[in-house]
Amino acid sequence: MEAKHQKHTGMGAFTVAWIGQLVSLLGTAMSNFALTIWAYEITGKATALALVGFFFITPMVVVSPLAGAIVDRYNRKLMMMLSDLAAGATTVFILLLYTTGNLQIWHLYISAAISGTFQAFQWPAFSAAITMMLPKEQYARANGMMELAGSASGIFAPVLAGAMLSLIGLAGILIVDIVSFVVAVGALLFVHIPQPETTAAGREAQGSLWKESAYGFHYIFKRPSLLGLQLVFLVLNLTSSLALAVFAPMILARTGNNELVFGSVQSLGAIGGVVGGVVMGAWGGPKRRVHGVLTGMILASLLGELLLGLGRSLYVWAAASFFLQFFIPIINGSNQAIWQAKVAPDVQGRVFATRRLIAWLVMPLSWLAAGPLADLVFEPAMMPEGNLADLFGRLVGTGPGAGMSLMFVCVGLLGGLVGLGGYAFRSIRDAEDILPDHDTAAVEI
Repeated sequence: MEAKHQKHTGMGAFTVAWIGQLVSLLGTAMSNFALTIWAYEITGKATALALVGFFFITPMVVVSPLAGAIVDRYNRKLMMMLSDLAAGATTVFILLLYTTGNLQIWHLYISAAISGTFQAFQWPAFSAAITMMLPKEQYARANGMMELAGSASGIFAPVLAGAMLSLIGLAGILIVDIVSFVVAVGALLFVHIPQPETTAAGREAQGSLWKESAYGFHYIFKRPSLLGLQLVFLVLNLTSSLALAVFAPMILARTGNNELVFGSVQSLGAIGGVVGGVVMGAWGGPKRRVHGVLTGMILASLLGELLLGLGRSLYVWAAASFFLQFFIPIINGSNQAIWQAKVAPDVQGRVFATRRLIAWLVMPLSWLAAGPLADLVFEPAMMPEGNLADLFGRLVGTGPGAGMSLMFVCVGLLGGLVGLGGYAFRSIRDAEDILPDHDTAAVEI
């Protein structure tokens, strides 16, 4: 009876924290939507929006190893709370600039860089907290719920933000975002997150902060299966980011800045993410979780990104966005469950932070290159008299947005090949058999 009570308490505590994050994600998604519209109306360029992503991701990647070591050294709940508070502070900064008439595009870059830096602490802290709060049988479901929270916010944020822009304006939406951060921090105050006991891996990792920061690399490089999984994500992120960075400008360009269509495509995609999160939460993913990762990548690339590029109407974009977002919770939830089961809890902060660095290492370059590629190469080439118009015009059409559509087509095909290629390596396809779970491993690998 006591064990059942502890499990119930763990899921109850996780649910409280999850609700706080759901509210926070909704507020953030609303402000991001409103700021995206504001930025594109001012600049009309894909580069401006892609640079926001670049400045968010770059510091997150650079700071990740150090952040992971700090997460393992200190209280993980405190790290999560500080991350939420810092994100809220950047929104206050943007709000003050906007209300005084001083907000410019480059201010969004600064805000994104600060948010990205503190987000480097949030993700490994929350991921490691799940391991301590729940039994491993519930990891995949909890991760499905986290994916569900992100997708659910995506459903309502565009609709709410679009409706509220005319009522309370950008300033009002930023205030809603600030309140949502307060809710997230308040929820964590009611949650107990146990600290992990020291394991053999934890003792091996102890030392200076710099040594602990580098331990994640040491841990992953000694385990080819874990390294292989992340290299698959690295290659997929390299290609996918080139297209996803221009998702908003592609839809806006092809629809004459139609906010309703853009918001509808986002919302339908988020509904797909919610459905995928619900499926993952109830199902727990395939028994062989690597199939959830690799097969999910193939389907998301072909039914999502490729179809987004081929589409020229709301209905096709909405269907493609739905499929893309549907498979993301299955991909991420399956991968997360593998890592949470295999990595010792007291070093998960360091290892997970390094894991993110490996997977996201090339993303800043992709986001930096995406805007110029769209504005200077693909878009001119797909104008009616462009160099590629005769070759691909029947496939994606011509005119504004067609070049970015072609980028999606290329990325979708490449993504399918990446997922298929993962099956070619035994260290990846048999990762769950090769690596023992952290609570059953008798000796260090």
